[in-house]
Amino acid sequence: MSTESELPRAARIFVSFVALLRANGFAIAPEQTTAYLAAIELLGPRDLNDIRQSALATLAPPPERRTTFDRLFDLHFRGSEAIEHADDGEDDETIRLQEEGRGDEEPLLSDEANESGLAASRSEALVGRRFAQPSATDALRRFTREAPRRLPKRRGHRRMRARRGPFADLRRTLRDSVRSDGEILRLGHLKRRQRPRKILLLIDVSGSMKSRTEENMKFAHALVQSAPGVEVFTFGTRLTRVTRPLRLKRREQALNAAAHLVSDWDGGTRIGDALQAFLAVPRFGAYARGAAVVVISDGLERGDCDALRDAVAKLSRRAWRVSWLTPLARGPGFRPQTEALVAIERFVDDLVDGGTSALIVTHVLSLGRRRVA
Repeated sequence: MSTESELPRAARIFVSFVALLRANGFAIAPEQTTAYLAAIELLGPRDLNDIRQSALATLAPPPERRTTFDRLFDLHFRGSEAIEHADDGEDDETIRLQEEGRGDEEPLLSDEANESGLAASRSEALVGRRFAQPSATDALRRFTREAPRRLPKRRGHRRMRARRGPFADLRRTLRDSVRSDGEILRLGHLKRRQRPRKILLLIDVSGSMKSRTEENMKFAHALVQSAPGVEVFTFGTRLTRVTRPLRLKRREQALNAAAHLVSDWDGGTRIGDALQAFLAVPRFGAYARGAAVVVISDGLERGDCDALRDAVAKLSRRAWRVSWLTPLARGPGFRPQTEALVAIERFVDDLVDGGTSALIVTHVLSLGRRRVA
């Protein structure tokens, strides 16, 4: 069975399903494919559930990617029927940015080793990553200590007592007047409560950012642990939501879970496609509405800069504030030189240095000083 054309017709649909799983980041050995076909033959399947159970038993998808596995199975074997019955509430999906039908321009897997991490690439490299034993730096310890009081807030709809405020507290005023025989001696006041503002963190994990990826993921974990309403996505050649694994309290456990979930570490760079994919999913786009959006990326785009400019423009209209943190922005007199950063400069509120954890922490904590709206 060296080629698909040599397979029996009945077996081709099952082998093509394995190919679909591999194209979406599932690690499947040839022996597992053989075992999968043997299991189907042994069961003599009567319905799709038997085929699904055979696939689960032999192809062994990781538990955290079971939702993606089920969606790919339904899409492959049920086609349009699966789309009509898709559950919009499912979480933690990975959106593949590799376009089908463009194999002549770029390979499915990158054959270029990007050892330095200084150059951007369009190629998709599906690789795993293992983080070193995580340790808290001074910057992260400072962030954890100061985040509850310095992260950005917004005015809520509920009101609270205050010495001064734009609203009169009639209930308190009348209650106090009973003690003074109905005479109002002091007028009570109310003001609107302040609530934590949503924060959306988008982290570039492409090859050109590989030297900063581990520290950026440590910061993401500290942010998720320090504030409610935080959403974290990684992007390179795919868009992956990693909020759920980062909610694990132990940093080592959280980073290893995220490392297992993301499959495009140190690969190509398609920032525009990633942001367009993010905005195309209504549930994801809602995370940006009224949020402080922080993008950590060098901006070395190898895709379409028009797509990037359009996506950042849409993001800026939804978000409260958009901050782009790039290691290239060194010095107070920084002016963007790359085509991508020039294209987005007028749509972002901050284009600042994000080359170290200390600089990222300082900027994110400074967002709390912005005007509460």
